[in-house]
Amino acid sequence: MTTLTTPPVGPLLDRLFEEASATSPMDNPALAALAGGDHARLMRSKTDYLDFYGHLKDYPLAVSRETGLLLYMLARSLRARTVVEFGTSFGLSTLCLASALRDNGGGVVITSEFEPSKAARARANLTAGGLIDLVEIREGDALQTLSVDLPETIDLLLLDGAKALYSDILDRVESRLRPGALIVADNADYCPEYLERVRAPDGGYLSTPFAEDVELSMRVG
Repeated sequence: MTTLTTPPVGPLLDRLFEEASATSPMDNPALAALAGGDHARLMRSKTDYLDFYGHLKDYPLAVSRETGLLLYMLARSLRARTVVEFGTSFGLSTLCLASALRDNGGGVVITSEFEPSKAARARANLTAGGLIDLVEIREGDALQTLSVDLPETIDLLLLDGAKALYSDILDRVESRLRPGALIVADNADYCPEYLERVRAPDGGYLSTPFAEDVELSMRVG
C-alpha cells in the first residue's frame, strides 16, 4: 500500500491522467497552425517560451503515467526529502513526487510554474490529494524563482518546463545537488545543450536515455 495508489491520491491521479490523455496541445488553433519546423523552433527557443507556453495554459502538459510512477519509485529509492521541480502544470508529477515524500516520512517539493491559472489548479489538486503540506509552489519565471532560497541539499530534480531552459535551470540548482542525486529530464531532446552537458565524460554526471522521452542522470561529483 502506498500513498500513490490509495485514496485520495490514486483515484485523483487516475482521473487526471485520463483527462490529460483526452487532450492535446495541438487542439489549440494557434499551435495547430504551426508548421512542424516552427513548433520545434519554439520548443527550443530561449526567448519565446513565455508566449509559447502561455498558449498552453489550459492544457495539462503532464508527464506520462509511466513517468509518474518512475518519479515515485526513484524518490522512494533515494529516500528523498528535498525535491525541486521545474514546470508544475496541473500538478500530476508533483502529486507523484509528494506521495513519495509522504511515504518517506516527510520533506518538501519545491515546484515552479509561471502561469498563475496552472499554479492555482495544481494547488487545488494537491489539496484534494492531501499533499499540499509537502509542496511549495513558486509562481513566476523559474529562472528567478529557482535562483533563491533552495535547500542546502537536493535529492532529486525534475525538469519538465520550457525545454530550452534545462541547462539554465541546472545552473541554478547544481551546487545543491548531493552526490547520488538524480535528475529526470522530460523531452530533453529539445535541449541539445543540456544533453551534451550531462553526457560529457568529465561533466560530473552519469546519464542515459530512459524509455522514449526521458533522460535520467545521476550527480557523481
